[in-house]
Amino acid sequence: MTEELRGFQQRITNQLDICLTLPQAPAQLVAAMRYAVFNGGKRIRPGLVYLAGQAMGSAVESSDKSACAIELIHCYSLIHDDLPSMDDDDLRRGQPTVHIQFDEATAILAGDGLQALAFELVATDQHLDADTRLDIIRTLSHAAGPAGMVGGQSIDLAAESRQISAAELENMHRRKTGDLIAACLQVAARIKGADELTRNALVTYGYSLGLAFQIRDDILDHTGDTATLGKPSGSDLSNHKSTFVSLYGLAGAREQLELLRLDAIDALTPLGRAAGPLITLANYISSRTY
Repeated sequence: MTEELRGFQQRITNQLDICLTLPQAPAQLVAAMRYAVFNGGKRIRPGLVYLAGQAMGSAVESSDKSACAIELIHCYSLIHDDLPSMDDDDLRRGQPTVHIQFDEATAILAGDGLQALAFELVATDQHLDADTRLDIIRTLSHAAGPAGMVGGQSIDLAAESRQISAAELENMHRRKTGDLIAACLQVAARIKGADELTRNALVTYGYSLGLAFQIRDDILDHTGDTATLGKPSGSDLSNHKSTFVSLYGLAGAREQLELLRLDAIDALTPLGRAAGPLITLANYISSRTY
């Protein structure tokens, strides 16, 4: 964990706690939603919104609701990915997955609730004008939808038990992981009203970072252990999934990861010295142990 990201973690936690105080919702549903959000997590996605905003000089309050919305979308996706009909995982962040801790129906509804709440947060954010809110909703719905994250998961499920090409693998993970991570940077740029050069730099950084994140996940699934990872190691192999390790080998995957780390850092050149924390995060992503 980088020092800069750690500096925003308490703010993220506090903001998420406020967002998930839902006295009018069924207690069991809220308990499952909160369980999914507060059972650990590195908070990289909301952290990116804050870090990019900080690099451009945005007021931190203007990022709160959007950062929370992105984290809620991410957590919803994890609940659904873990379901028996998807990846069928029993462990997430070292704890029982939501459908194990509660039940499958509650898990599905908790994911649905987190996704809907995410868009409500942005739509009602009084720190942003109406046009900005609409643009952020458009960005997040596209990144999380059938052309983005959900589409990537569909491709992933269809690719089980068969070897896919490098181009297919990159497309899958660009959608499944990269689109939402890039959206964090797009949202931060939209909140600030950044110029086109800065927006493009941040989005390029985001896509390189997202793919690097996935390659590091594949490497850790191959080399890590369940206790450290907080989820079953070797699950990609047991599910017969194509990964960067199965396609390139371990050494080749590490080489691809290093190229993406350098691409991400190079993309930030227009931001100058203000990009320091984002560079540090790219280095962390490429070397993390869980």
